Amino acid sequence: MVSASTTGVNMYGAPVDLSFKNISSLADAWTEEPNSGLRPLKRNSEMKYPSCSLRLNNNSITDLHDLQQTVSHFLAEPSQLSWLDLSFNNILHIDKILCELRELRVLYLHGNSIFILSEVDRLGVLPHLHTITLHGNVIETNKAYRCRLSFKLNPNTITHTSLLSCKRFGCEILLLLSHCCVILYKN
Repeated sequence: MVSASTTGVNMYGAPVDLSFKNISSLADAWTEEPNSGLRPLKRNSEMKYPSCSLRLNNNSITDLHDLQQTVSHFLAEPSQLSWLDLSFNNILHIDKILCELRELRVLYLHGNSIFILSEVDRLGVLPHLHTITLHGNVIETNKAYRCRLSFKLNPNTITHTSLLSCKRFGCEILLLLSHCCVILYKN
C-alpha cells in the first residue's frame, strides 16, 4: 500500500463532489466536473485530486461495477479513499468491490434500495470502517436488521439506527467493555 506520507501528497484536499449530477452509471461520472465547495478543489500534475473523500450521493446509480475505475479516475491516491458517500441512489446490492477499499472509514449508503440483509456481512472485513449509514433501505424492514448489524459490525460503527430497539425483535444485546456484541435469542 502506498501511503500519502511516503509520496509527499497532501491527501486532505476538499472532497471530490459529484452529487446531484444525474449520474446513472459510474462510468458516466468520468465526464463530469466535480461541484465546487467551500474549499477549492486542486488538481495535481496528472489532473487528479489530492483527496481521500468522494461524494456520489443524490444520483441514480444502480450498481458499483466501475467503482475502482471511478476512484482511480478522480483521486491522486485511490488506495487512500477513506470517505465514500453513495447515499440517495438506486443501489440494490452491497457490492464486494466495497471490500477492496481497505482504508475506508466512512460509508454512507442510506436512502438506496438494498434488500439483501446478508450482504451487510461483507463490510465486516473493512478494518478501519467506523461509520456506516444504511437507514432508508429495504433491509431496514427486516425484523433482524438491527440485531444483524450489531452482530456483524462494530456497534459503534452504525449511525442513525437505534440498537436498543432490538428487544422489540425478540433479542437482547449485551455490549461488553471490549465493544464486543453478543446476541441472546429468546426461546
